Amino acid sequence: MPAFLVHGVADTHALWDAVRAELGRDDVIAPDLPGFRSPVPEGFGATKEEYVDWLVAEIERVGEPVDLVGHDWGSLLVHRVVSLRPELIRTWVGGAGVVDHEYRWHDFARKWQEPETGPEMVPTDDPVMAECILALYRSAVDVFTEWWPDLERAPAKALIIMGADDPFVPAHHGVRVAERVGGESLVLEGCGHWWPVERPHEVADAIERLWASAGPTA
Repeated sequence: MPAFLVHGVADTHALWDAVRAELGRDDVIAPDLPGFRSPVPEGFGATKEEYVDWLVAEIERVGEPVDLVGHDWGSLLVHRVVSLRPELIRTWVGGAGVVDHEYRWHDFARKWQEPETGPEMVPTDDPVMAECILALYRSAVDVFTEWWPDLERAPAKALIIMGADDPFVPAHHGVRVAERVGGESLVLEGCGHWWPVERPHEVADAIERLWASAGPTA
């Protein structure tokens, strides 16, 4: 029953290095999303639905329910997977990106969603990643209202982690999502958007408490 850690934009699996170093288990999988310093499958359009399908397939390959953790866009994908395929999940954690129907995209996202915006406007030196980010955001203009209704199917063994000083996603959106699914929320004071890097020890402790509440991992 491994743990599965999903990064967001514009990161890679390395986002989780500090958290992984704090975790007391070695069955942790942290893949790179397609196009994020990793190959893009043939015909892959980098839309939100394609990333969800990719994540579902990766989890199915494990062959048993997983402890799923996501940050930023990785968290949005986690929200969707637990809504559509709750049987694949033992516990789930998300934050710095939540499916709240009252949330409105931050300024950078709205800029990337404009058709005239080029890849040079995306904060990465990888042109493939930049194109994937643009395609992802342009597929997700209405993602919060589209995905909100199905969130009621998500398992209650959930934890939403938010930085109190996150400039992109105010913490109250995460608290609302936690209440909707019957899970817990953790708002880290003095913390910004990248809590896996800013507060790895606190994050690992909180995640492990959730895992422990669900029973043995092996």
